[in-house]
Amino acid sequence: MSAPVFDHATFTAAAEVIAGIAHRTPVEESTTLGRVVGAPVLLKAENLQRTGSFKVRGAYVRMARLSDEEKARGVVAASAGNHAQGVALAAQELGISAKIFMPADAALPKVAATRQYGAEVVLTGASLTDCLGEATAEASSSGRVLIHPYDHPDVVAGQGTIGLEILEQVPDVRTIIVPTGGGGLLAGVAAAVHSVDPSVAVVGVQAAAAAAYPESLAQGHPVLLDDLHTMADGIAVGLPGEVPFRLIADHVGEVRTVSEEQLSRAVLHVVERAKMVVEPSGAAGVAALLAEPAAFTGPVVVLLSGGNVDPLVLLRIIRHGMSAAGRYLQMRVLVQDTPGNLAGLLQLLAASGGNVVNIEHTRTSAGLAVDEVEISVELETKGPEHCEAVLGGLRGHGYTILRP
Repeated sequence: MSAPVFDHATFTAAAEVIAGIAHRTPVEESTTLGRVVGAPVLLKAENLQRTGSFKVRGAYVRMARLSDEEKARGVVAASAGNHAQGVALAAQELGISAKIFMPADAALPKVAATRQYGAEVVLTGASLTDCLGEATAEASSSGRVLIHPYDHPDVVAGQGTIGLEILEQVPDVRTIIVPTGGGGLLAGVAAAVHSVDPSVAVVGVQAAAAAAYPESLAQGHPVLLDDLHTMADGIAVGLPGEVPFRLIADHVGEVRTVSEEQLSRAVLHVVERAKMVVEPSGAAGVAALLAEPAAFTGPVVVLLSGGNVDPLVLLRIIRHGMSAAGRYLQMRVLVQDTPGNLAGLLQLLAASGGNVVNIEHTRTSAGLAVDEVEISVELETKGPEHCEAVLGGLRGHGYTILRP
């Protein structure tokens, strides 16, 4: 079979298919990030898309182009959550039966939303790779059509409609930063943008603990990454897709990686400064921008790819981000086991301007002397300099500080 053609007509045709189904999401200028970069920075808010992510675009294009006979057989998919919701909504709109395999530890809001769109959900395995195996087996046994999350020309074409929208909304854009998992979004955006203006730089971003693309591009073919450990479940994909890989190799000059700390700080930044909720994968582009702002030529558009995050997980991520930003201080303080020492410590912390959010008092431990007490404190601060001032003040009053 000949390789699919991805030209301007490919993406305009896909845009016509999703018209009235997918929202034309806004771009919002970030003056804060703009000051960091020294050039305009705009956020393409696909977290405000139907289902909370870009995935409905590719899923709907793929499923709308099925034959009547294929639609009658139904579809099957595998997803950590966002593709699941996109497939479920597309199936609902098209009147197609959908069965979706999701990891056993998939975020509960994503599972619940997928079921609310009418899909049958099966929780299985520990990763997207496990779920893809189950979905492929289901397609073979039942006749359902597999809707791959990223490795199909129609899916790539659907995701690429975002690129056309960005060019219309920000005509002078010079750099587009795209969160990257299997590569369907990055490939589609890059190919669509370059079908109009090849001079625009399109940069992919992966979580460092789940980055299959840098090695794959270096080897010249998709390389399986077995070990994936990241909070960014939406881009935790171990094997690049064949279809997007070819496009990324041709159109994308660089795929960067970001750490877990950088991801959590980016989520916190978007919540605080842009007033939008994004999941860690959706904030990967912001993480890359904050990590090395001078690397990007403006105007820059950063794609916020999704906003589906469990509130409890979001709380942990924000705390992690605050700690990474030096605004959340955790310490253990050794004091003499005499009346009034705990109260004295709390008075000093209050005077320092820190806000105590948690405190634990330990009298019995193998590492403690008989007359010692260990006090574990979690404290909200105003930043790294404030943290050092708090620690310096305690040491100045004779306290022994142990960090976690």
